[in-house]
Amino acid sequence: MNKAEAKNFRSCLKPMPDILVSCRNNKGEVNALAVGYAGNCSYDPPMVMVGIVPSRYSYHMIKETGEFVVNLVPESLREKYAYLGSTSRRDEDKLVKAGMNYKEGVKVKAPILLDCPVNIECKVVDSIMTGSHEMFIGKVEYIHADEDLLDDNGNIDYSKIDLLKFR
Repeated sequence: MNKAEAKNFRSCLKPMPDILVSCRNNKGEVNALAVGYAGNCSYDPPMVMVGIVPSRYSYHMIKETGEFVVNLVPESLREKYAYLGSTSRRDEDKLVKAGMNYKEGVKVKAPILLDCPVNIECKVVDSIMTGSHEMFIGKVEYIHADEDLLDDNGNIDYSKIDLLKFR
């Protein structure tokens, strides 16, 4: 098979999960934004990383509190995902306007998005500027999952989730 140079770096690691990162600042404001750069970065201890551009409103919220929640997005939330990814919290309370249901996490004060089937509470343990994004490394503190997704051992059956494939 012949190979040629691919020019678009954004597409070189696909599929990437379509996720919403939710957070809360010290004033109590909550927000969620669509994040394109995310993934596991350690199994022991469990950690995930999310890349956020410093100009985003949520960036400063996470820097301030050191907490965030990774919310896996089902296909049924396609329109809300698009809205949350294209509107700034600077302009309006996006979670209220989108009709997103949420509650405070168990281990972090950032909200978990109840309409998402899996929510991963994280505390920032490190970060690195990689150019356009700051990669926040979050130690997983607690994982919520819809009960019907769990097997007898508490493992999530991801085949039961119709995960959003936005990009």
